[in-house]
Amino acid sequence: MAAQLTPRSLGFRMPAEWEPHEATWLAWPHEKSDWPGKFAPVPWLYGEIVRLLARAEIVRILVNDEAAEQAVRRILKKTHADMAAVEFFHHPTNRSWTRDTCPIFVKGKRGEVAVTDWIFNGWAKYDNYADDNAAPEFIAQQLYMRRFDTGVVLEGGSIDVNGAGKLLTTEECLLSDVQARNPGMSRREVERALCNNLGVKEVIWLGRGIEGDDTDGHVDDIARFFRADAIVAAAEPDPRDANYRALRDVWERLRSFRTASGKKFELVPLPMPRGFGFDGRRVPATYANFLVINGAVLVPTFRQPRRDAEACAVLGACFPGREIVPVDCREIIWGLGAIHCLTQQQPA
Repeated sequence: MAAQLTPRSLGFRMPAEWEPHEATWLAWPHEKSDWPGKFAPVPWLYGEIVRLLARAEIVRILVNDEAAEQAVRRILKKTHADMAAVEFFHHPTNRSWTRDTCPIFVKGKRGEVAVTDWIFNGWAKYDNYADDNAAPEFIAQQLYMRRFDTGVVLEGGSIDVNGAGKLLTTEECLLSDVQARNPGMSRREVERALCNNLGVKEVIWLGRGIEGDDTDGHVDDIARFFRADAIVAAAEPDPRDANYRALRDVWERLRSFRTASGKKFELVPLPMPRGFGFDGRRVPATYANFLVINGAVLVPTFRQPRRDAEACAVLGACFPGREIVPVDCREIIWGLGAIHCLTQQQPA
């Protein structure tokens, strides 16, 4: 029997986020229960994010229908977004966290961009996810792209790649049967699925995510590649903080990993914002949820001037030559996600 063709066997790989983009995808927010009692400013904040993205690349937005598109156009006109760089696609969505629901794009050796279609099951928490799960197939059809159906549950926020064979993820998210993502899959089977479909050679396993993360340990809240041989990781120096032990464990693990050439990764500490929340629950605020786009880095900020500035300075040193753009996410984070969670890049 012939071996099954996989993206990796065909020469595809997931590019690093800092490689050139053709576009960034968003889904326009409409599920008010994701921001209970705090939804009113969210569409306007999305409008500002679209304005920033449209300066650098195409912005592709999923909207439920024509009426929704016209409403979004009115907001974008008022936020002065460059409408020549905005494209709308009519497809119903359940929620608007496209990092987890839109395709993870891969790129071939000859430049072909294709879609890897992973199963989305609402983070094993919601029953209404069918529309979101259908988005990758719809997008592949709209863009006339080859689609690889993986048959595995995975969210884009649970992984980060360096474009040179390494992938970061967490045991909490991908290896916990309790979360009912891929019950019964072993560590080796999960690694094989990641390697075969995303073109990576090694999975770097971290432990747990941060307090308040309802996605069960997404790695884009704790550690990110900023070069093929370098990682920026959230650090919490206060032993009284709820994130202290988990983030200390992240650092201890990262020190043991090596690049493709056998050297230690350069590790850069990224401060954490002061913890805050509502109804006794902490929100997963973190500066690690930044987004790299063409020529710039969009950095979530939380109205904590000293720490916001420090985080922007750290990321400015990590990404020399790119504009560092602070994005106020104090309102968006009530939905338990920030700038990286609500976007998905499409490689050039």
